[in-house]
Amino acid sequence: MDMTLEVILLPVSDVDRAKEFYRDKVGFHVDLDGEVMEGVRIVQPTPPGSGCSIALVDGLEIPTGTPRPGTYHGMQLCVQDAAAAYEELTARGLDVSEPVVFAPRDGATFMYFKDPDDGGPPCSSEAEKLGGGWAIQEYRRRAKEPLHQVLGQLARER
Repeated sequence: MDMTLEVILLPVSDVDRAKEFYRDKVGFHVDLDGEVMEGVRIVQPTPPGSGCSIALVDGLEIPTGTPRPGTYHGMQLCVQDAAAAYEELTARGLDVSEPVVFAPRDGATFMYFKDPDDGGPPCSSEAEKLGGGWAIQEYRRRAKEPLHQVLGQLARER
């Protein structure tokens, strides 16, 4: 059985502010913006070239547990050239760290940013007040081997 990861729900306290941030500062394409059920609006932005989107939601109860807006961390984007991505993102006004090279091998260069969601009501720690956290990993191999092609080849080899 094949499975694809296509959407990650990201609770936010202000859907319009989050939409503007991910569209204008990070460069995601907005695929959907609408009320999917009474009182629940979902905005679904997708990173350019990605097969997975995030769904910005406010007021949607998730049966397995709903994280508090602004507290998601560990989401990761991959780019072919960290320096070029840094220049493009900072030109859009994104507060992103400079690329850090942890090792010379491909896949060991990262930069980081946080979204503007402050988590809503007062938080118990400063870290929680800063918004959801993202990593951007440079993975130069993707220039020659796009992920969808690699995964297709692996599936054919099974």
